[in-house]
Amino acid sequence: MLSNLLFTIPELRTAYENGVHPVDVIDEIFARLEAVDDPAIFIHLCDREALRAEAGALGAFDPDKALWGIPFAAKDNIDVAGLPTTAACPAYAYTPSTDAYVIAKLRASGALMIGKTNLDQFATGLVGVRSPYGAPRNSVDPLVVPGGSSGGSGVIVGHGIVSFSLGTDTAGSGRVPAALNNIVGLKPSLGALSASGVVPACRTLDTISIFALTVDDAYAAFDVAADFDEADAYARPIATNALHAVPSGLRVGVPDAKSIEFFGDEIQEQAFRRDVAVLAASGADIVEVDFTPFYDVAHMLYEGAWVAERYTVIEDLLKEDPDAVHPVTRQIICHAESLSAADAFRGMYRLQDLKRVAEAALAELDLLCVPTIPTFYSVADLEADPVTPNSNFGTYTNFVNLLDMCGIAVPTAPRGDGQPGSVTLLARFGEDALTASVARYFELDCPRNLGATDHKATGISPLSNQAKSDRMELAVCGAHMADLPLNWQLTDRDGAFVRAAKTSANYKFYALAGGPPERPGLVRTEGSGSQPIGLEIWSLPMDHVGSFLGGIPSPLGLGSVELDDGSYVKGFICEASGTAGARDISEFGDWRTYLSSKN
Repeated sequence: MLSNLLFTIPELRTAYENGVHPVDVIDEIFARLEAVDDPAIFIHLCDREALRAEAGALGAFDPDKALWGIPFAAKDNIDVAGLPTTAACPAYAYTPSTDAYVIAKLRASGALMIGKTNLDQFATGLVGVRSPYGAPRNSVDPLVVPGGSSGGSGVIVGHGIVSFSLGTDTAGSGRVPAALNNIVGLKPSLGALSASGVVPACRTLDTISIFALTVDDAYAAFDVAADFDEADAYARPIATNALHAVPSGLRVGVPDAKSIEFFGDEIQEQAFRRDVAVLAASGADIVEVDFTPFYDVAHMLYEGAWVAERYTVIEDLLKEDPDAVHPVTRQIICHAESLSAADAFRGMYRLQDLKRVAEAALAELDLLCVPTIPTFYSVADLEADPVTPNSNFGTYTNFVNLLDMCGIAVPTAPRGDGQPGSVTLLARFGEDALTASVARYFELDCPRNLGATDHKATGISPLSNQAKSDRMELAVCGAHMADLPLNWQLTDRDGAFVRAAKTSANYKFYALAGGPPERPGLVRTEGSGSQPIGLEIWSLPMDHVGSFLGGIPSPLGLGSVELDDGSYVKGFICEASGTAGARDISEFGDWRTYLSSKN
């Protein structure tokens, strides 16, 4: 009866209102686990009959409890009373008598804890295969690593077996598994969720994270769990503001062409360009940023003070029984033995210097949008090289907690090869609602399946105050103009000509190399030779903007073009690097005049 029920929070609450009982959901969970047949997802799965009894004790549906009857799982470095906490190391195991603070909050809201999930040992890794309990299989593609360190938590949500799960995130462990399993990964502001009852990795940087199939579900769990814990010295009060409409005019930073890194994965690069275009279609101003300062911060995470923090957690175990620690984990953490206290302080000083540079880059931005991962790695890749792929996975995640940012990884439409698409939105401390609200926009505009399930990401309604025009104006300056070779890409999407226009006198115009068709490049320079350039303004239905922008080829992109009346409109702009080998045709003033000069 429940085999086709989607285990999102709204779907389950509707089912409960219609007479389904959580005991039935427990039975369906075990049926789904049997069908998936992956014993490495859980390190400790709760007893079925005990869970049925706990579900039965909930009684009649209580709509006032936000998570009544909602099943969830927790990473096995988070305490659950009466269950062993192993951190994926049997020699480290202990059995707590009380729940971690966050577990207690979720249970008090009616949620049902199903079991403790597998992880990279001591939460050290982004790949999900560094565990003596075996590696869970990626829910979408078993040949690909599941991601870590919260691998089991990502996989169980990807299969749709629980509504949400808890991971932890120090270097990206709450985001990388989300990208690899086609799910949402919410990394809260540091201190928003209590770390009481959590085995630390780097105590100063750790946070519990939340995986779910949708942004709304992840944020609902976050809203319940976010409560100030005076017993946690690193906890900070935070307001869990309601999700809201995407504000107009957001300035969103993305890595520029020189600093963006995909390790040769052209399909991932194409998917990210497409996703940035979707974000631009929401009305955001896309600002290219040199990401070198962020990479420099990221490199600090496994140097000096922070690897020494990991060492403090298992120092006694390393001295008494070093073979109990996974060889790769031991290699990484034991680097601390060669460091001095002076090295740690030098590292902290270096980080403060780098923070100042990175904060200057962030000062004029509302958000960053980055690829969650730069590329995909297979299980075989990790068998051949257990370190390099892991390091590469952290390209866009390692710097985040060091810079005190919050973030959310959100699925986008599949890549060209069918692998999941994903971007991560990042903002300053306390802006969790902003990142989640913008992430929700991708759910409205990116067709995909939910996790590895057969359910489509449909039925996600715009927020009530999310007013947006039915159409978007775009400035075109070349082959998309009326009667030119690519104009059909507008007219076939019900595009309509609005008016002729000119840029401000701050642009240069180039005939780019390549073709056919020939293409121009509009570059803002404000220097010698700059002048107004002729444009056409076209109106395009919002429903078609994403597909249109997704076809924009490099070095072109979408940005804000200044018109001669001082206003701005979205339009084609060209990366300065794209003018190499191009001809400066600014003197002609517009594309048609240039084309006529060639006849």
